[in-house]
Amino acid sequence: MTQTAEECLQFLENARATVEDLSIVIDREKQLEQDENRLEKALEAEKKLVADAIQQTIKKRREEINTSYDREITRAQEQMKKTRTQREKAKSQGVKERIAEETSELHAHNQELEARMKTTFRKSHVPAFCRTRLYYSLYFPRWAKELLVLLLYVLLVFLALPYGLYLLIPERRPLFLAGIYLADILVFGGIYMSVGNHTKVQYMEALREGRQILDQMHANRKKIQVITSTIRKDRNESLYNLEKYDDEIARMQQELSDVAAKKKDALSTFESVTKTILQDEIEHNHKEKLDQLQNEYDGVREQLKSTSSELKEKRLHLTDQYETHLGTEFLDAFKIQDLIRLIRGGQAANITEAIEQYQKQHV
Repeated sequence: MTQTAEECLQFLENARATVEDLSIVIDREKQLEQDENRLEKALEAEKKLVADAIQQTIKKRREEINTSYDREITRAQEQMKKTRTQREKAKSQGVKERIAEETSELHAHNQELEARMKTTFRKSHVPAFCRTRLYYSLYFPRWAKELLVLLLYVLLVFLALPYGLYLLIPERRPLFLAGIYLADILVFGGIYMSVGNHTKVQYMEALREGRQILDQMHANRKKIQVITSTIRKDRNESLYNLEKYDDEIARMQQELSDVAAKKKDALSTFESVTKTILQDEIEHNHKEKLDQLQNEYDGVREQLKSTSSELKEKRLHLTDQYETHLGTEFLDAFKIQDLIRLIRGGQAANITEAIEQYQKQHV
């Protein structure tokens, strides 16, 4: 059945209104999609802000607990270290006093022997250098230390000295070395023999008595070393009155244990109770803004869902009612208006003619 021009115009007016209405819904959907994206980002940013605030606050509070207790532990450790140092000093002083007390007789005996030796040598008019340990090491060696001194003297005077003089000569020859050694032996060996013969011949009795005195002093020093070593190795500390230091150290160790236990309890309480309270407080402070953003986001999502459903229905309605007649190309408000103008102007009697005329004009 052929449509009249009025019916065609009415059809096109309805089609244009439907297309324009669809365009409005499309724009609204795009705006809602932008709003949804914006609100989603704002909501995620706020949630991240809350999560970061919770994490930073909990970390800071935990570090503050650790720092406070660690400060007390460090103070106690330093005080205990100081007390232990004082104890060691007191023990060291006690050991020194004990050594001095238990070796006092031997030290006094050595002083008496030294005085006796000095008196004996003065009575016999023995030169002062004959009373030295160097003299007895060179002429009356007996102990290992004295023998070592004699050996060093021989090496220095009869080996190192002549060879050192030889190295100072610009032009070195074996004959020069032999001459230096010979001269060294004659000079220093002669001095050694001369001093030894002179003193031994004149003062032998006094020198022998001096040797005996030195031997007795050496024996006393050995005893002193044994006593000193025994005292230092003695593990019995009851003689040194260290109880007050031991009591103080024990008290500090208990204090350290108590502080460590309190720190453990404080951290346990923080993890099980305080952390949750802090988290709830921070979430509560941001709850109003989070709820607002969530409600806005949910509202926009609901509107978008409704708009998408509406848009789907309108597109199907446009397809069913108008696309079959106009075709996809003319589902445009401006083109439909051009078709209306062609029919109203008498250039076309119906829609099909109007489309043909439009296509001819826009070739």
